[in-house]
Amino acid sequence: MGEIKFVKLSTQMFDDEKIKLIEQMPEADTLLIIWVKLLAQAGKTNASGYIFLSENVPYTDEMLAAIFSRPLGVVRMALDTFRRFGMIEINDQNYISICNWEKHQNVDAMDKIREDTRKRVAKYREKQRALQLSQPSNVTCNVTVTQGNEQEEERRKKKEELKDILSGKPDDASSSKNEKDEIPYKLIIDLLNKVAGKRYRPTTPKTKKDIKARWNEGFRFEDFKHVILVKTEEWLNDPAMNRYLRPETLFGTKFESYLNQKGGPANEGFHKGTSGRSPRRNISQDDIPY
Repeated sequence: MGEIKFVKLSTQMFDDEKIKLIEQMPEADTLLIIWVKLLAQAGKTNASGYIFLSENVPYTDEMLAAIFSRPLGVVRMALDTFRRFGMIEINDQNYISICNWEKHQNVDAMDKIREDTRKRVAKYREKQRALQLSQPSNVTCNVTVTQGNEQEEERRKKKEELKDILSGKPDDASSSKNEKDEIPYKLIIDLLNKVAGKRYRPTTPKTKKDIKARWNEGFRFEDFKHVILVKTEEWLNDPAMNRYLRPETLFGTKFESYLNQKGGPANEGFHKGTSGRSPRRNISQDDIPY
């Protein structure tokens, strides 16, 4: 997904209690500049509030100090302050995310990006339907091995073409390899664990296989996020179904049907089931930093 060119800043930003407290700290002006730079960086990354160099490489304190042209000690103080004030979260893999990212999103730009992606996918699917209609049905049993190989090769090419269309990358071997290398296993499983109160690992071979299969079909992080939130909303407080909040079920062959369900954290009745908290606590989009 392309970067966002603008982020929103409220005209009442400096009336916020957290900002007022920061203004009383040493290096206050620098801390506020770093906060705005973090918002801008999240817009450039355009991954639901996450800030990272690539989907497998989180920013270190040293990297941010270099990018922001600010002293390392001040950057570390800023990150610690923002984390304590609930303005950012830093997960176990050291990925930084902006809390309540929806407040800072340029909604018009996001809608345009989604609409462009929808049009590309629709154009590709229309092309595939036209190809299928133009091919005669095989109603005989006399199918040769050569024909079978040709059909398999055609399916492989179609899958690669879909990947290229959705990623916007050229069709070459190195690009295909980079696409696979950048599958955000950690981000996906971290989101599942957070909202469903689970402890799955992103390195489990079966989990990686299921995520990779869906990724190779053209689905992206926003699709995984939607499925996780919709099914958590539906199953979290159902004792019979809670155990199915697992990668092999969510990311299996029914992934696309789950994706077409409506729901998510904006709806009433979505609950977060983490240890130490009541599983009946309603949470909203503001609770989800992704």
